Amino acid sequence: MSITRILLFAAALVLCAASAIAQQAAPAVAPPTSAIETEDAVSSAAGIEGRIRSIFAEIESLRAVQVRVSAGVVTLSGTVPRTADIDRAEAIASRVVGVVTVQNDLTRDLDVDTNLAPAINQFSDQVRGLISAAPLVGVALGIGFLIGLAGYLLASIDRLWQWLTPNPFLAELVATFVRFIFVILGLVAALQILGATALLGAVLGGAGVVGIALGFAVRDTVDNYVSSLMLSLRQPFRANDHVVIEGHEGRVIRLTSRATILMTLDGNHLRIPNSTVFKSVILNYTRNSERRFAFDLGVDAEDDPIDGMAVGLAAVNALPFVLDTPPATAIIQNVGDSNIVLRFFGWVDQTHTDFHKGRSVAIQAAKSALENAGFALPEPIYRLRFDEGVSLPLKGAEAVPRRGEHASAKKVDSPVNEDTAPDAHVEQMVEEERSEAGKQDLLDDRRPIE
Repeated sequence: MSITRILLFAAALVLCAASAIAQQAAPAVAPPTSAIETEDAVSSAAGIEGRIRSIFAEIESLRAVQVRVSAGVVTLSGTVPRTADIDRAEAIASRVVGVVTVQNDLTRDLDVDTNLAPAINQFSDQVRGLISAAPLVGVALGIGFLIGLAGYLLASIDRLWQWLTPNPFLAELVATFVRFIFVILGLVAALQILGATALLGAVLGGAGVVGIALGFAVRDTVDNYVSSLMLSLRQPFRANDHVVIEGHEGRVIRLTSRATILMTLDGNHLRIPNSTVFKSVILNYTRNSERRFAFDLGVDAEDDPIDGMAVGLAAVNALPFVLDTPPATAIIQNVGDSNIVLRFFGWVDQTHTDFHKGRSVAIQAAKSALENAGFALPEPIYRLRFDEGVSLPLKGAEAVPRRGEHASAKKVDSPVNEDTAPDAHVEQMVEEERSEAGKQDLLDDRRPIE
């Protein structure tokens, strides 16, 4: 438990106690509602003036006020210590029976001694009241501290919360909530002992307003925090899964309370905020070991595309790493200006074959088979126009072989024996980093992936 938090908790209780005692020590003046009658049944000017003077004589701050009554009009003159006493004197005079109106000519006394002495006396009274209430404040602080301490001790039982909750992140959240509840209970108990429970409503109301303002200010942080909680519950991937998140590709190292850590295929660390991960489309290549590759090859427009597909498929199916089920297929993708584009598809098992290596070998095998069978893989053809009378430097130019002539000039063997084993280097780097102790990880293999 942090010493700073304990001191802040104690200071808050002391301030609350001081405010409560100060409010109790301050004289509570209820606003008058009923009229003040004079002693005589007939409200004469002398009776009204005498009645007002007798009332003012009982109030220390109004003893120096001069009163004059004529035809029901009361004129107040003189000086008073505070501005509030001016309104107070007028309110008292206006309540006397027979008063028609009050002419208030009172002014505030700005003499230093007159204003300083009451303030010093009031402060002294408050200090004496606080000192006399020190034992009660001590008891309230002690009880509030013990309740808060009980909450901290209960929240520190990690095994209990990890047993009650599905993951460590939620366990930490519940423990924090328990600590907060016990601190509030301690504050309420202390204020009840001090008799200042009304102050608690003001404190909680102010805290609510401040909480709303802070909520708007840190909404991104709150969004990321809630996203971390949801990801820890849903478990969208496992450690070392090969994923693509928001266009970022790599293997998952760990899921923390703030970000998802990836190891890119280049061996670099990549931190993605959990709020982004939670809202993004996640592509997981590891969940299904079988993966389909595709590539395009163009043959001459005069060649038979059906024969070309048969030749290319035979070469692809002959590769040992290409799966028989589902079988490899081919389609005519489109017909261009100078060629016909064929698209080939094949399936590999990623646990035994690297996807990119296998695709590269399949491309080379199909290309070599088409060339050996006499199919031309033409380059783009451009038609040029020359104006009459323009001399062209064509002397010494070598003749370009006709389309398809180079196919019979050489035979290319299909590179069937190329190494297509998966590259496990990045996967090993992830495992080595995950083996380091003391780092938070919210991924749980015991929970199903959603």
